[in-house]
Amino acid sequence: MMKKGISIWSFRGKSLQESFALAKKADFDGVEVALAEDGEIRLDSSPNGLKQVKRQADDAGIELYSVASGLYWKYSLTSDDPAQRAKAESVAKTQLDTAAALGCETVLIVPGAVSVCFAPELGVVSYDKAYERSVEAMGRLAGYAAKVKVSIGVENVWNNFLLSPLEMRDFIDKIDSPWLGSYFDVGNVLYTGYPEQWIQILGKRIKKVHFKDYRRAAGCLDGFVDLLAGDTDYPAVISALKNTGYDGWLTAEMIPPYRHYSDTIVYNTSRAMDSIIGGSK
Repeated sequence: MMKKGISIWSFRGKSLQESFALAKKADFDGVEVALAEDGEIRLDSSPNGLKQVKRQADDAGIELYSVASGLYWKYSLTSDDPAQRAKAESVAKTQLDTAAALGCETVLIVPGAVSVCFAPELGVVSYDKAYERSVEAMGRLAGYAAKVKVSIGVENVWNNFLLSPLEMRDFIDKIDSPWLGSYFDVGNVLYTGYPEQWIQILGKRIKKVHFKDYRRAAGCLDGFVDLLAGDTDYPAVISALKNTGYDGWLTAEMIPPYRHYSDTIVYNTSRAMDSIIGGSK
């Protein structure tokens, strides 16, 4: 049975403990946490610090199942700078170690970028070089993932890279590891494609799923809206997921949260996900 989760980025101005409590109150099963350079889950977190995070989640009745990170918009696996590529790979290994310590089954990794509209400082990388570097790095990371027994989900994201479901499928198959698959983001493909088609093509390669919604007419990042307020055909998405046999986590990633009364987005998202998963009109 598919489980209902929410990204920690959907909470504004709250500690992890407060976020876990609110997620439980809003009827979520789990929370996807994130690795950063500062905060409660960071690159230099101690084992005891991570144990405390896990204990807080357990006390709230919340499962921790995935670790994301925004650091790939600072350190790219496909950068022209070898030092930056090495740093990105180090971040990924720390992310995998963090997930293992928290009892999570998956990490979300951005596989690199050709260019990023909201991170122009990353520059523009030749597509063929980006592909070559990403395959090499993800291959090494898949081996590390096998050691710590945490899966890698490669996210389809606004990086001008791996732009079609066929390319994402072939990228995953080239690495050929049971520890690496797709972290499929429904909303991220609305700009150029159809999520139900991606799901059908990726099939069993999907490790985890992000829920977002998007209005194509708005364009760029301004097009992201509340669940059910955009152009995503969620009945088709759920049907496609069921057809592939997917029964894992569905994680709402509501970025940014509301500016005022930000708890409201957590409750609204929970109700929308109930309708999506349950198929109510």
